[in-house]
Amino acid sequence: MLKRGSGILLHIVSLPSPFGIGDLGEQACKFADFLASAHQSYWQVLPLNPSDSQRDFSPYSSNSSFALNPLFIDPLFLVKRGLIPQSMVQPLSDCNPECVAYEKVVPFKMELLQQAFSQAQSQGLGSDFFLFCEKNASWLDSHALFITLSNNFNNQPWNKWPAPLRDRDPQALKEFSNQFHQQIQKEKFYQYLIMQQWQNLHQHCKEIGVQLIGDLPMFVSYDSVDVWANREFFKLDQQLLPAFYAGAPPDRFNSQGQLWHNPVYNWEVLKKQEYSFWIERFRRSFELFDILRIDHFRGLIAYWETPANQQNASGGTWQSVPVDDFFNTVFKHFFCFPVIAEDLGIITPDVREAMSRFKIPGTKVFLFSFENLNPNHPYLPHNYEKNCMACTGTHDTNTIKGWYQQDCTDQERQNLLHYLGMKAGSEIINWKAIRLLMQSAADMVIFPLQDILGYGSEARMNTPGTRKNNWRWRYREGAITTEIQNKLKELTILFGRG
Repeated sequence: MLKRGSGILLHIVSLPSPFGIGDLGEQACKFADFLASAHQSYWQVLPLNPSDSQRDFSPYSSNSSFALNPLFIDPLFLVKRGLIPQSMVQPLSDCNPECVAYEKVVPFKMELLQQAFSQAQSQGLGSDFFLFCEKNASWLDSHALFITLSNNFNNQPWNKWPAPLRDRDPQALKEFSNQFHQQIQKEKFYQYLIMQQWQNLHQHCKEIGVQLIGDLPMFVSYDSVDVWANREFFKLDQQLLPAFYAGAPPDRFNSQGQLWHNPVYNWEVLKKQEYSFWIERFRRSFELFDILRIDHFRGLIAYWETPANQQNASGGTWQSVPVDDFFNTVFKHFFCFPVIAEDLGIITPDVREAMSRFKIPGTKVFLFSFENLNPNHPYLPHNYEKNCMACTGTHDTNTIKGWYQQDCTDQERQNLLHYLGMKAGSEIINWKAIRLLMQSAADMVIFPLQDILGYGSEARMNTPGTRKNNWRWRYREGAITTEIQNKLKELTILFGRG
């Protein structure tokens, strides 16, 4: 499935912009052009789903696994469409160009989008909009209704809404939809706009030979349209609350395990309905991306389930998934199934066996291999097999320089230097690692842009287990120099990835 190539991991929010957050406008196309000029084959992004302050703006926690984030709409796109005047689009003042200013961005962007919708209504929403609504009705209708309901009830979780609306009584939903028709149309219009921008970017990437790699979280948020509209597919109790939470078992790093507070799937019901929810998630994802990374892939083989009344995950158990039936059903719908498994953490033999049988490539993280310098460690570049995605780090790890300078033990630091053939110093450590991965057998190698730029901990995207200052890093315009582009291009061509 994978071709030999290399690419860069960069979340959309991290692009430069005068409006406080990266978007799908000119800078996104410029970044794609940089990738093409440096002979890169891939641009990996984080989930594009809506995020909000209640979820700490994490792209892995959303009110919808089908919708896109309206904050990614470029204000200048609205001007070009004649939906807002140029005078409304002024750069946000006092915004750090290296940090997303969510507190300023959200009210600024929503005011522009509200104005754009009002103008579009006055002009007539147009046949293209209604065709978009018809084509995407399977998820769009529920999404727009859910957001409008949530806004109307002060963003309370759906289980606290009035019973008829909470329980999706057809008559109650019809009456609400009639009463709030305009607000529902507005939410659909936002999705129409951002889908247009994404399709423009995707088409541009296709034309210059850059493939887009998306990211699909295994589990969904409880307070989401996914659960509200499909509750039969999740293990909920009589009060419609999660009966169990997803997570990870205790290990040597965490004696209590991890409790994620995501509801778990009811695979028995999913199987009876031929996995329709998952089929639609995959179909939507393949509409958006060329390749799909499945976060916590092992959850499609077996998952750690903890009763919701437990304080931590130590009382959980492994639960199996109907693996063969699931994947055989999926393959009936998708002749080509271009996915990459995020197979990090506790991976049992059944997961490895399934990945091998279905020829699904896994993930290798360079930074995870230096606790002891075991020459057989699977994450050391000389051990990479062809069918895998190798990376220096992920959105959850520190940068190479940040790890070297702050996070690693003295022994890990010495192991890394020994493997890289260096005596000391961190100035070129990022390029040493990039070169090693480039020359490895792995078909795909991906580098966070922070490592290409040689940044330290100040550029970390996310620190797991914390809630502040995550998902905010951005790079300054001009940070990607001609020297960096040429250096990346040279290594890419040298090791047959161009």
